[in-house]
Amino acid sequence: MNDSKRKAIIARLAAANPSPRTELNYSTPFELLVAVALSAQATDKSVNAATARLFPVANTPEKMLGLGEDGLIPYIQTIGLFRSKARHVIETCRLLLERHGGEVPQTREALEALPGVGRKTANVVLNVAFNQPTIAVDTHIFRVGNRTRLAPGKTPREVEDKLVRVTPAEYKLDLHHWLILFGRYTCTARKPKCADCVIADLCEWPDKGAQG
Repeated sequence: MNDSKRKAIIARLAAANPSPRTELNYSTPFELLVAVALSAQATDKSVNAATARLFPVANTPEKMLGLGEDGLIPYIQTIGLFRSKARHVIETCRLLLERHGGEVPQTREALEALPGVGRKTANVVLNVAFNQPTIAVDTHIFRVGNRTRLAPGKTPREVEDKLVRVTPAEYKLDLHHWLILFGRYTCTARKPKCADCVIADLCEWPDKGAQG
């Protein structure tokens, strides 16, 4: 895929959704960090249902740490991997208080030093909470990047690096939102909606003609 086609794809996704935002509900960087950590291998809908009960009770590192793992689990036990997530969230709160004065750090290195926070989570927090032009690659973006040939790669990091390299600067801040939503609702895993796709004529997936 050449750069002009890549730019055309991104421009169409941008035009279709000029002001994208995450579908996770949050009001502070700390709430976003917790929500993203809980969202691993879970739907945003299930996370929002849990945090709607959790955040009114504990929306700061101090309050969350006060709950402890046993106190946190009842709020998040509807989410997959809730025991390990509870452990990571509580330890993250401890480190935020010990190392960062209770504030969410604004560098990838510091975020990735927190328990259960990998590159994708760090990129989401940096982008959404702090308006840094990072590109978080989840399963949707990995699929879209490879299927459309916008940014093919064998690993999420390869796809991320290629997207960073080929995306015009004016689109980088919002790109991961556009691609996540596109992958979630149009370029779905099992039955992509090619007939309703705004980039169907630009996409290089060889099987798109068979989809409806």
